Amino acid sequence: MTKLKGILLTQGMHGMISQAEGLAKALDIDFTHHTVELNNFWKVIPPKLTPVSQNVYKKINQDDFDVIISCGRKSVIPSIHLKNTANKKVFNIHIQDPKVNLNHFDYIVAPEHDALDGQNVINTKGAIHYLTENEISENKDYLNSFIKKDERKICTLIMGGPTKYYDYSTKNIKNIFTMLDKLLKKHDFQLVVIPSMRTPINTIHYAKEFFGDNHTVIVDVDKKAYLSALAIAENIIITCDSSSMISEAALTGKPIYVANILAKKHDKRFQSFRRLFRELNIIRNLGDEVSIFNYEKLDETNRVAKILKQKINL
Repeated sequence: MTKLKGILLTQGMHGMISQAEGLAKALDIDFTHHTVELNNFWKVIPPKLTPVSQNVYKKINQDDFDVIISCGRKSVIPSIHLKNTANKKVFNIHIQDPKVNLNHFDYIVAPEHDALDGQNVINTKGAIHYLTENEISENKDYLNSFIKKDERKICTLIMGGPTKYYDYSTKNIKNIFTMLDKLLKKHDFQLVVIPSMRTPINTIHYAKEFFGDNHTVIVDVDKKAYLSALAIAENIIITCDSSSMISEAALTGKPIYVANILAKKHDKRFQSFRRLFRELNIIRNLGDEVSIFNYEKLDETNRVAKILKQKINL
């Protein structure tokens, strides 16, 4: 049977790409990824006030597709327009709350902390993503040439970056590093620091300076290093700004500790997400006593894909 063809529409950010590509792979469709670019002042206008028109966004050069998977605010109008103007039946699936009438989409995949409800809404615990257990396992040895060869167990720190809610000031980062340093010394862990696309270069350099040559700081954004660090870690620490990377790490079933930063503005959705993950026994806070705790590995991507396959007869 010929696979369905899909187009993925995102703003090009890691978290969005991870969600859209993860769902496409789990649905087993052939797909191409397209970074959405809005025209002129439409970049700052909410989707609910934006006309469904080609004039809103730069043309996407793909005519033959059966499924649209979109993620993020800027992809909302292009997804609706491409479905409406297609010359055959096309399913459009939006990830996250589109902030428009939900009936513009065949299905919406939204985390529980978005509090979105509707007949075409599939709720998830945290964010779906593109990681698989096999991929993590296959890259386990990648960091062998980077890490220090000794008997210490590995503690992985995965860093996001500044957002409108969280500030990566020297004060905030020093607070995280100081708590982490105490943990490393108490338990004789070796630290592996993994940056993301949002991590400021000065924060990465500060990590190298702070932790010194006795630990490992990966300077470049490297997916294989990220996967390897998840595979070899005894404990995983993730900064509070990235719900997507916390969700990705939950696929491992390993203890996850959240490095908190005092919010600049009310971070209700983030707090709701972390409250759910605490209730599921997936996360604790950096600074809590380190211990081995267990939870059911979270693989929401494949769970959602199974539901969608039944609904659209894939």
